[in-house]
Amino acid sequence: MATSRAGGLLRRPGQPQQATFLELFFDLVFVLALFRLTQGLLQNLTWIGTFQTLVLLLALWWVWSRVAGTTDRFDPQRPPIQLLVIASMLGILVMAAATPEAFGKRGLFFAGAYVAIRIGASVVLVLLLRGHQAQRAFLRQFFWYGVSAVPWIAGAVAHDTARLALWTLAVAVDYTATALRLPTPGLGRLARSELAILGEHLAERFRQFFIIALGELILVTGLAFGTSGFGAEHSVAALVYFTTTVLLWRIYFYRAGQLLSEAIAAAPDPLRLSISATYSHPIMVAGIVITANCVDHVLADPFGHAEPIWIAMILGGPALFLAGRGIFEYAVFARVSRNRLIGVLVLAAISPAMIRAPRLVIAIAAALVLAAIALSDTARARGRPPEPPSPPR
Repeated sequence: MATSRAGGLLRRPGQPQQATFLELFFDLVFVLALFRLTQGLLQNLTWIGTFQTLVLLLALWWVWSRVAGTTDRFDPQRPPIQLLVIASMLGILVMAAATPEAFGKRGLFFAGAYVAIRIGASVVLVLLLRGHQAQRAFLRQFFWYGVSAVPWIAGAVAHDTARLALWTLAVAVDYTATALRLPTPGLGRLARSELAILGEHLAERFRQFFIIALGELILVTGLAFGTSGFGAEHSVAALVYFTTTVLLWRIYFYRAGQLLSEAIAAAPDPLRLSISATYSHPIMVAGIVITANCVDHVLADPFGHAEPIWIAMILGGPALFLAGRGIFEYAVFARVSRNRLIGVLVLAAISPAMIRAPRLVIAIAAALVLAAIALSDTARARGRPPEPPSPPR
């Protein structure tokens, strides 16, 4: 009887794979989370502050991806799963609220909410799956969530460099354990057969989160433009960042973004491909968050001088996006287009020449590199049949 009840929570073959309204509702809290990340980076724009923001982004992404994995495996129409998703949403709201001061006086709120979401969800799922073979996968998660909880909580009560070191360790444990398929004493590693992957649903969830990240860039651009005075130079800067948003969207969705679900279906190891997609998306989103962080700076004084760290941000955001996009493309096609690699190299190569350039010129240079990549994609596809996915074997 217990096995039957547990099995009733899992998605059944033939069940629709589209994201539900509950999942779209859940995503709303990440609009706030990404906005708060940008705010926090603006308040502490140093190399250390940038690294801190990356650690926080990886933590927020990991919570989102785990909830997406839960709704990929379980029926989100079932009340226990709905309550689990809503409880996770509340925890992420606390994390988002604490984000700008997570490395200050709000560290315990951020880490405590993170650990509560992770361990709480795994305990609930282990109990719900009592007597079902799927329970083993969540027992592994519970073990590793407990391991990473130690540096998360220890970091929350530490200060400055110690907190950053401990939280970096915690993030490394979370990501590395999953990459190694959660090797757990007495249970071994996660096998392919233990975790069914619904390619259509998972691909749609990744695309939705990417759109949320682009929405953050649109939001920041609109807010900055609204307070800029609508001068000619400010209008040009706003147009440049709107164009940058469109180009990021175009480059992401061109083939690889469209074919992820087909790639998962064709992959000999769907779990490995889904892990690759899970790891490439936060790199792309980090590039968008960094780009969004630059909008206020450029629109505030388009012809002003840019400090070296701002040059690195304005050019580094698109470069980081392209690096993540290259990893994503490899997961779908088992190769990386040369124009992605060339784009990263060009952005790095032009950085020294931008030392004396106005902020707007640097932003235009970054947009032109993205435009060249998008045009190259279009030219390469013209007159050729659509390329099918060919994930690594």
